[in-house]
Amino acid sequence: MLKRTTATLTAVLAAAAALALTTSTTATAAPTAPGFIIGKDLPPHPGSAWYTGKVTKGLPEWPVFCLEGALPKTNTWHRTFGTEFDTGALQISVRAASDGAAAKLAAALEKKVAGCAADWLRAHPGGTASWQDYGKIKVEEGAHVYGVHTSIPESEPGVNLFGIGRDGSTVTVVKWSQMGYLSDAPVPAFKKTTTTAVNKLNP
Repeated sequence: MLKRTTATLTAVLAAAAALALTTSTTATAAPTAPGFIIGKDLPPHPGSAWYTGKVTKGLPEWPVFCLEGALPKTNTWHRTFGTEFDTGALQISVRAASDGAAAKLAAALEKKVAGCAADWLRAHPGGTASWQDYGKIKVEEGAHVYGVHTSIPESEPGVNLFGIGRDGSTVTVVKWSQMGYLSDAPVPAFKKTTTTAVNKLNP
């Protein structure tokens, strides 16, 4: 009787340990990558199709213009896009620890982009820069679109559009760029891109 009781107790303890291990593994599982846009979701280019890169863990190799040092390195993914011309794009998405943390991150990224032109001019006193707030978008927890133009003497001007949005605890940034001015930027089409990007975050 003692042997049977001991064996039964051992089996119960083993099952409990296995269940605890499974629960612990599930609770600490790494966040999965959010949903990302594809090339056809970007503003159409008149002379080239968009080439879509892979969704890659971490930040891009090079600092993101206007957002240097503002994006976390953990629980972050990115995807790059290109054309046969000078037009390119990038999407970065972050799984924050909570909805509140995501809201703070999105606000910090918006502030960084809004101050980018002034920050750039301080670092390039001989250049010119301007920015435009293109307004908010009603999608999930919200999104905001900005434009930033920079130029230095004897060099081509550059224009960037930024779409920053949030769905729950996930934040995304879509950046579109090419040579040119704010007047050249496809703002209405980019707003649609930003809306799509936020809607795709948590499929």
